Amino acid sequence: MKTLILYSSCDGQTQKIAQFMAEKLIAEVRSISDNVPDLAEFDRIIIGASIRYGHFNKLLYQFIEKNIALLNRKQTAFFGVNLTARKAGKDTPETNSYVKKFLQRIHWNPTLCAVFAGALLYPRYGWFDRMMIRFIMKITGGETDTSKEIEYTDWQKVDKFAEQLKQLN
Repeated sequence: MKTLILYSSCDGQTQKIAQFMAEKLIAEVRSISDNVPDLAEFDRIIIGASIRYGHFNKLLYQFIEKNIALLNRKQTAFFGVNLTARKAGKDTPETNSYVKKFLQRIHWNPTLCAVFAGALLYPRYGWFDRMMIRFIMKITGGETDTSKEIEYTDWQKVDKFAEQLKQLN
C-alpha cells in the first residue's frame, strides 16, 4: 500500500512523529507547505499537524478544502500534536479540544484519528514565543523553566497508531 504522510510543524516535533511513522509504514513524508505530490498516486494519506497559540496552520485548512473529495475517497488518517495532550483526559480526538473543533469544522472524515503530546523546546524559541509559551504553560500548570526542553510525545502511543494504520490494509 503506497502511503504519503503530510505534516504541518512549527518546531519540528510533528515532523519527527511523521518520520517515525513513515519508518513503520514505509511511507513518503512531505511538509504540507512543500510541493506535495499527486495525491491520486497514493492508497493511504496521513496528515499530521501541530497547534500554535490555539490554532492549526491555515495552510492545513486550505489543503484539506482543496483536496476534500479525494481525501474522502481514500484511506486517510489525521493526527494532531499539541502540549495540551500531555495531560491525561486531553489526549484523544474525543477529549482534545483542538482536535475536536478541527474535526467539527472540516468536511473531511479521516478513517483514523489520534492526538499526541508535542515537545516544549524553550531554548529553541525566539524571545516572544518563549515568553508567550511560558505564560500559557504557567496558566495550564506546565513547565515554566525556559532553560528546559521536554519531549512529552508518547512514542508507544505513536507506534500503536502506526500499527492500527497497518491493520487497515
